Amino acid sequence: MALKWGAVVVAAVSITLFATANIIVGVQGTDEVPPAFNMATVAAASVGVVLAVFAELYTRVNGRINALAEFVARRLNEVDAHTGDRNAGFVEGYLLSHGEEAGAVVPFGQRTARRMGVVED
Repeated sequence: MALKWGAVVVAAVSITLFATANIIVGVQGTDEVPPAFNMATVAAASVGVVLAVFAELYTRVNGRINALAEFVARRLNEVDAHTGDRNAGFVEGYLLSHGEEAGAVVPFGQRTARRMGVVED
């Protein structure tokens, strides 16, 4: 937050300095303000505005990413609480009730992914 407000202050001071210098020189009717001074104040104001906008966007995006991460964590915890390991009790009960004749429990093999969509020739 400090970066954003610091950039806003720099931009406001630069714009004020630019306007004040040009008004004073214009009213006095003397020479004009040096172009380097005008360019420097306009550049400082531009950088300040851009930096303030990016700081605000960063804050908003960071807040949304944090909210999304919290939502995903909460949802995963909910899914984990509902599913659990329901098959573990079944397998242990089956093995205990059948003794030695139950045999070894073999896990299923890997499933091959079915590809749908574009068929290549």
